[in-house]
Amino acid sequence: MLDVIHNPEDLRKLDIGVLEELARECRDEIIQTVSRTGGHLATNLGVVELTLALHYVFDTPRDRIIWDVGHQVYTHKILTGRLNAFRTGLRQYGGLSGFPKKAESEYDHYDTGHSGTSISFALGMAEALHARGIQNRVIAVIGDGSMTTGVAFEALNHGGQVNNPNLIVILNDNEMSISPNVGALSEYISRRIASPRSTQIRKTTKAILHAIPKAGDDLIRLVRKLERSVKDLIQPGLLFEEMGFQYLGPFDGHRIDGLVDIFRNIRHIPGPLLIHVLTRKGCGYKPAEIEPERFHGASAFDVSTGRFIQKNESPSYTEIFGKALIDLAHSDDRVVAITAAMTLGTGLDGFVKVFPDRFYDVGIAEQHAVAFAGGLAQEGYRPVVAIYSTFLQRAYDQVFHDVCLQNLPVIFALDRGGLVGADGPTHHGVFDFSYLRHLPNISVIAPRDENELRRALFAAAEHDQPVVIRYPRAAGMGVVVEADPRPLNWGESELLREGSDITVLGAGPMVYEALKAAEILEQSGIDVEVIDARFIKPLDSTLILKSIRKTRRLLTLEENSLAGGFGSAVIETLTGQDISFCHVDCMGIPDQFIPMGSQGELRNDLGLSANELIRRIRLLVPASGSSRHNRDKKMKTTLDGSHPGRRTGNEKKTG
Repeated sequence: MLDVIHNPEDLRKLDIGVLEELARECRDEIIQTVSRTGGHLATNLGVVELTLALHYVFDTPRDRIIWDVGHQVYTHKILTGRLNAFRTGLRQYGGLSGFPKKAESEYDHYDTGHSGTSISFALGMAEALHARGIQNRVIAVIGDGSMTTGVAFEALNHGGQVNNPNLIVILNDNEMSISPNVGALSEYISRRIASPRSTQIRKTTKAILHAIPKAGDDLIRLVRKLERSVKDLIQPGLLFEEMGFQYLGPFDGHRIDGLVDIFRNIRHIPGPLLIHVLTRKGCGYKPAEIEPERFHGASAFDVSTGRFIQKNESPSYTEIFGKALIDLAHSDDRVVAITAAMTLGTGLDGFVKVFPDRFYDVGIAEQHAVAFAGGLAQEGYRPVVAIYSTFLQRAYDQVFHDVCLQNLPVIFALDRGGLVGADGPTHHGVFDFSYLRHLPNISVIAPRDENELRRALFAAAEHDQPVVIRYPRAAGMGVVVEADPRPLNWGESELLREGSDITVLGAGPMVYEALKAAEILEQSGIDVEVIDARFIKPLDSTLILKSIRKTRRLLTLEENSLAGGFGSAVIETLTGQDISFCHVDCMGIPDQFIPMGSQGELRNDLGLSANELIRRIRLLVPASGSSRHNRDKKMKTTLDGSHPGRRTGNEKKTG
């Protein structure tokens, strides 16, 4: 049936009796595709029936569906004309995004990739429609995990206050356990409450009571209180009712006929409504049902066994960090670990087994995680907040106010720094140097490999101020890892290769691209000096100035936004120094959001590969680059970048 469904209009022509078979086809399509491309599997398998029922009943795209996080939209994409693209290009360079994308379809209303934002965004849309007299519904689909974010409750609080009739919130609950009897009774009561007959009875009763002089309003309040009291005996919706939402549920999220029935009933009930739906992560694929966290963000796997297809790679930076933190905790009983619902993703699954009493998973609540860490640090602990680069953006105020302003020794283990690949612009960690380095008291370290990561972690534990350690989503470089790591000397960079023609100052694993380019350029007579900055803040100005005064040319290399990034920090350091005859250039991420693609594809596209580095150096260093006389004659530039061969990194790459 999937091949003849080109949009939800085609779906609505089907008899309700065939929707279960259609759900099986969707599941099979998702499992087969994700087994090849990787992607979010368990979350998508859990919402197949829910997605089908929404599109079957509601008038999409005129009725808007807003998906929280957006990592559960595969069925949605399949039903909205993107089946072929899903089969051939899911999460591939130039292909179909794994998240909602407005540029892809009129059925996608919100480019999202982070959790907890759907209700706020949906309420804004609903208010705009209501103000224009448009009655189409705006439906926010939010998981129970995302309900741990503070912003979700801020939106619920406001939504109940403005009493918007267009708004529907669907709570997709895949964790709550409700006994069959209570759940069945509760579902029956909710169906009756939401039925057209019950709705009309309530309207008529309200009108009659309003007509009673003086006592009418008091009677209405009494009836409402009685209704809530009866519902609260068998339903968990008191909180939402008190916030101003009419609560209905919980409903079985895998009974498609039941979902269609309830959605048909509520279509014409004024909001705000909160519909509670119970689902199972990984539903329909046993390995994902058994291990939903492992199949949350899955790499390619064998469908018949559920085993991931292993690549012959070194351990990842995430794995190295997790093991290093266990070693650090053995030697320092002040160390505690904190994550925001990403135990496996941040490599802390081993730590929690060894130190269960020194581990905190605060849920999807990054702001709380950081402020909570500040409180621990205030009382003498060494909290390590393991978090993704783009997720820490959500807690920027807490980093400023609750850690840096207090000057507390909180360690931020910043995973997914730099380009992350197929998750795309919401997950590329290319802004952290820029949004962190300007805060007073904080230090930022970008280790070049897995051994340097261990050394950085042990050094940070000895430092009495805030520290950020930023590392990529990638396999390590395969270097030997010290069992007993030597802590880094604070603020000290490392000269990895001496040269006389140009200094390349690299940040993080990009240093290895510089070393690769230097070896190739040596064959053509260009002598490149390579320095691993290690510290983005504080910068090792002594070594940088010594090197640039020798080579008279400096090129910085980073996988971060050029705006306010590592290169900018270096230029700030050089300002006012006696380097008037030096040329400085910066390579990094241009001022744009970066699409999805493999890390290699994106680096090539952005000019951050060794080949592009070689080309840039050849522009900067003349053919007779080793000649001091020719170099001084040709390089009559200053930090204003007036050299004719200089590129800012913002130019669009062509050819």
